[in-house]
Amino acid sequence: MREMSASGNITLGGQQQQPQKHYGITSSISLAFPREIDHMYTQKLIEAMKPFGVFEDEEELNHRLVVLGKLNSFIKEWIAEISETKNLPPSVVANVGGKIFTFGSYRLGVHTKGADIDALCVAPRHVERTDFFLSFFEKLKQHEEIKDLRAVEDAFVPVIKFKFDRIEIDLLFARLALQSIPDNLDLRGDSHLRNLDIRCIRSLNGCRVTDEILYLVPNKENFRLTLRAVKLWAKRRGIYSNMLGFLGGVSWAMLVARTCQLYPNAVAATLVHKFFLVFSKWEWPNPVLLKQPEESNLNLPVWDPRVNPSDRYHLMPIITPAYPQQNSTYNVSTSTRTIMSEEFKNGLNVTDEILQGKADWSKLFEPPSFFQKYKHYIVLTASASTEENHLEWIGLVESKIRVLVGNLERNEYITLAHVNPQSFPGSKENPNENDFVSMWFIGINFKKVENAESVNIDLTYDIQAFTDTVYRQANNISMLKDGMKIEATHVKKKQLHQYLPPEVLQKKKKSIAEISRTSNGGGSKRVSLDGNPLDSSRDTDSGTPFSSPTPVSKPTKPVTEMDGKITPTKTPAPLFTDGLPAIDDSPEPEQGMSIPVIGSKPVAGPVVKPAQTPAGSTIPTVVGRNVIPRLISPNTNQLPPQPPNGVPNIASNGTAPKRPHSPSLEESPKRLKDAEQLLSPEDSAFKEPFPPAGNEQESGDSPVSESLGGVKPMPIPTIDTSRSQVRLITIHQCGQCILLRH
Repeated sequence: MREMSASGNITLGGQQQQPQKHYGITSSISLAFPREIDHMYTQKLIEAMKPFGVFEDEEELNHRLVVLGKLNSFIKEWIAEISETKNLPPSVVANVGGKIFTFGSYRLGVHTKGADIDALCVAPRHVERTDFFLSFFEKLKQHEEIKDLRAVEDAFVPVIKFKFDRIEIDLLFARLALQSIPDNLDLRGDSHLRNLDIRCIRSLNGCRVTDEILYLVPNKENFRLTLRAVKLWAKRRGIYSNMLGFLGGVSWAMLVARTCQLYPNAVAATLVHKFFLVFSKWEWPNPVLLKQPEESNLNLPVWDPRVNPSDRYHLMPIITPAYPQQNSTYNVSTSTRTIMSEEFKNGLNVTDEILQGKADWSKLFEPPSFFQKYKHYIVLTASASTEENHLEWIGLVESKIRVLVGNLERNEYITLAHVNPQSFPGSKENPNENDFVSMWFIGINFKKVENAESVNIDLTYDIQAFTDTVYRQANNISMLKDGMKIEATHVKKKQLHQYLPPEVLQKKKKSIAEISRTSNGGGSKRVSLDGNPLDSSRDTDSGTPFSSPTPVSKPTKPVTEMDGKITPTKTPAPLFTDGLPAIDDSPEPEQGMSIPVIGSKPVAGPVVKPAQTPAGSTIPTVVGRNVIPRLISPNTNQLPPQPPNGVPNIASNGTAPKRPHSPSLEESPKRLKDAEQLLSPEDSAFKEPFPPAGNEQESGDSPVSESLGGVKPMPIPTIDTSRSQVRLITIHQCGQCILLRH
């Protein structure tokens, strides 16, 4: 029997339920309470996740609390010392305070075994950032329990990284306009942002977003368990990496939080299924919002496509709930959105089977067959002569891989570029003069060309633009050292064995024991060279950009729901609406009315046309199905600047078709001259991408002859270091002949 408790909560069979509060920007889809079988499925879900090391035991959890307590005392001691050096009165020094706040996966309560802790040091107004990176850094050096200490002061969000008693900690800094920092300080108030510099605001953003997410979910425990399952699924399926254009931890947390708002009384097993149901049908690019954006009159830049034209080009906007609201998925490209949309649909099919008793939860966490999925791959290799240089180099290269994906997407003959977030060590069969090598693999789908015997696809420009961007960035930050190299090679699926061991390429599924050995807790932000299936890339959720390029754009055409069909209308729809279509939950008893709102659908967006860049160093030519490697006239020794994300400016009419072909040799000097005039010198990994292609990517690949009737496998053409000769490879689609001439 259902009763109302004295506190206003609903009780069902003596068990207290959550109060029926309105969450989110729409009403709930279902208020149904869980059945006994839902609890059973949730328990099975927990058991299925345990082998992956996603749960931390009590001893490890207590160890983290002890370390954070020591660090908090350490911070207060340092702030008191620095206050004395600034000649503050003793009475002020005694009460100056200081506090450590956590954010990210640890604050959300979903951290895994061995995961690091994201933390923020909050100091009063008289403590400056230079004090943090000088005197506090020196104080940390003297602490015997602190190892691997390093400061990254010039980062987008400045940070000190270290290990404290074997626990990795990323510590940010922010000073507030307060004389002292009390222990009960709440950072959710917008007033704390007044009179702060942008770096302090960025540092505070992680804590404020995390706290706001927890405040906006109906049931924190159900949210945490669901988020653990979704993050594990995303890592296993290779779509967990903000840096590479997929989603990072905060973005996945906001998607799960929105699902919890729509099904406030559901338990984790149901919520995981509803997560896939909701987002497999979501009308992107309508934004995911946990609450209506609020204006705080602090004049900080916020995500608002009505004001910022560049925001209209974001493909998969997920908006942070704390002021200043930002899009946490600004790196998503056409290809990565297509891949994630397919994964949402696949997850829905699998969870349908699980809840029907046809499959186990372990099926949801099976890795994809990435190396069997495509006929063509690009192997991107980053190498350095020392281990220290290698770690620096691969960090920069990995942060720019999405530039290469964007370049490939704009090629007329490429419909999909799928980067695998996991990196691999260099192949022993291909010895290199450098001892430290990492490889990434990008699967390519080529467009099928009708009524054509053969097609020449030149990827030289796409690769050259990417490598120029990486080398220029390395030069700008004085990172480039002898031995640091990038190479890119085209291979077919049957050639992958030359780069990867058989256990990676084989289709058989890993056993639970193997998964446990390789998972390593999924906590490391830096992917190891032996490959970590749980967390394959660094994540950059701690800060989101506050400024973005503003290309001219056309507003999208709104649509409306009528008689079960989506038809265009002439009246504009509200900009901040949910993109959730009507979801049929008829088998489930409904206790709340669904009021989904259909927002606007995108029109065919403009695509930029890259400008030519000169060759600054020797880069091997990547070969497509049929490729004309091309010489680039090195008429200058200095690399020209590249716009953000490697994308040049948009044409004045706001539209640009895909690049129909690579520039010819005759066009090179003119394009070089134009590029020097048009390109901006600024290059930042944190700027939003420019508009992608408006049409959806084709998922198919054109048939290419894998075996040409007894002919030996075609060698992979490259341009030699002198760039003095060109190899022209033409493979006829009929597969009858190969022409190779010098």
